[in-house]
Amino acid sequence: MDERALAQKLKRHSRSALDRAIQRYTPYVSAVILRALAGRACREDVEELCADVFTALWFHAGELDPEQGLRPWLAAVARNKATDWLRRQRPASPLPEEAPDPAPGPEEQAQRRERSRRLWAAVDGLGEPDRTLFVRYYYEGDKLKTIAAELGLSQTAAKQRLFRGRKALRAALEGAETP
Repeated sequence: MDERALAQKLKRHSRSALDRAIQRYTPYVSAVILRALAGRACREDVEELCADVFTALWFHAGELDPEQGLRPWLAAVARNKATDWLRRQRPASPLPEEAPDPAPGPEEQAQRRERSRRLWAAVDGLGEPDRTLFVRYYYEGDKLKTIAAELGLSQTAAKQRLFRGRKALRAALEGAETP
């Protein structure tokens, strides 16, 4: 039975089709889960997640598109189940044994403001498109690929400009700190 016929039978809630899907796709689903978990789970966890995927298949069988087949649907559900499992497994951050540092005093706040002012002055001193590249990548958090394309640069050229810009900023800030 091919994948489309199997999906059509599953869509009609055929129990034998589910058994056949489990038999045929368990190795595939397990491989997707193992890859997503990257060695952070034991065999029993993988088996449980695999069972969760096929349970989801049964409950959502009516939504399947037989033309797309089962593999893409199973892979997406397997990755999602593995990602959810990883989120649940994150250990809670331990509480600090000591009290957190108090808020910075007026002198430290003034020093921070001065460093920030010097940094922005150095960034403003960069020529274009370096300034725009720096602000969008480091301050706004835009993706380098997007910024480079909008500025008409290759991604390699944008990386090189960031490297040179960091060196220029470091030199400008170190020069400003020496009396």
